[in-house]
Amino acid sequence: MEFLNLCIQYNSRIRVQTSVDEITPIYSAVSIFSSAGWWEREVWNMFGVYFSNFPNLHRILRDYGFESHPVRKDFSLSGYVEVRYDDSEKRIVFEPIEMTQEFCYFDFASPWEQSSRSDKSSNK
Repeated sequence: MEFLNLCIQYNSRIRVQTSVDEITPIYSAVSIFSSAGWWEREVWNMFGVYFSNFPNLHRILRDYGFESHPVRKDFSLSGYVEVRYDDSEKRIVFEPIEMTQEFCYFDFASPWEQSSRSDKSSNK
């Protein structure tokens, strides 16, 4: 993770780099830079990086019932639940994802890419 901060008063920039994992929280920079609050909420919401000593860490981009972090590499591309409004029940319904077709295996080998006869004769 990388913090890039600009101080207009002193005309200087600060760059802080650190490594993070899924368990260890990072100390929040909100007590020093109040404008870091929105950024830290977005990072927690999308990537799952937890900031300790954050005064009000809640989701701003996803709904409160959302349990995962959509920008992480381990997030399923199809998602985990389908959210829709059911007009007959007059409420929002959460249902497990149903795949209409199985995932396809795409063979990316091109039939046009074959070695030429001149390549075979030059190897002799």
